[in-house]
Amino acid sequence: MKRILVVANETVAGKPLIEAVRRHADGEDVHVHVICPQNNPKHGYVIYEDHVREAAETRLEMTLALLREAGIEADGRVMDPDPYTAVMDALGEEDFDEIVVSTHPETRSGWLRQGLVDRLARATRRPVEHVVVDLDTERDDVKRTLVVANQTIGGEPLFTALKRKAADEPRRFIVICPQSDADDDTVGPGESEAAERLAHMLAALEREGLDAVGQVVHPDPYTAIQNALQFYAPDDIVISTFPETRSGWLRADLVGRVEQSTGKSVEHVVSEEEAA
Repeated sequence: MKRILVVANETVAGKPLIEAVRRHADGEDVHVHVICPQNNPKHGYVIYEDHVREAAETRLEMTLALLREAGIEADGRVMDPDPYTAVMDALGEEDFDEIVVSTHPETRSGWLRQGLVDRLARATRRPVEHVVVDLDTERDDVKRTLVVANQTIGGEPLFTALKRKAADEPRRFIVICPQSDADDDTVGPGESEAAERLAHMLAALEREGLDAVGQVVHPDPYTAIQNALQFYAPDDIVISTFPETRSGWLRADLVGRVEQSTGKSVEHVVSEEEAA
């Protein structure tokens, strides 16, 4: 059995990477192991380590699902933030015949600036293929929609909007739920309540046959969205809030600021009631 080690982070669910793994498999009996080094967000003054790891785990989960759809069984794990160390640790635990490294284009890739591919080829003495994934131009066949909500996350208006989007074309939803106890859309005791609402929403989407992953994120919704753009490279955004009279997010012009800063299509869904 051929054993393939895949190394990727923000590009982990890119179509070129999936195609490269499929090419390496080439109908053979293969074992694919995906390692996803953690990376710190570029936005926010406070780094929530649990959120960083959860984002890496979510990206890994998306990749394993894509590989299964391509007929390739794979497993994986989140690893040390340094990709070189992560690869050497993985090789210390299990032997692999080939290594596939996925990065952004050279102008955006810190891994390439560090000479990662050449260093791995010299140190491991194994074939190392470098796959470039430009997430701005090379999308998979499924659109990625970032969904942002907290107390309204399980509301019927949001649920209806997501079902409509999924009916229009294949969709993969990334649902983020900002953790906060501020006096706005995120009223509540914090992360545990946000996590419970998120779990109910993901379960409801799964029952409808919709493809969705999610995580509790940075308390500030604008910062959380900026980090999600880095971590997941979504195509469009859906933001769910209470009406303007009850919504701190709207009073802070969240929807307008996100539209202006991202240049992406942003759909605003209003829910009158807090989700059960």
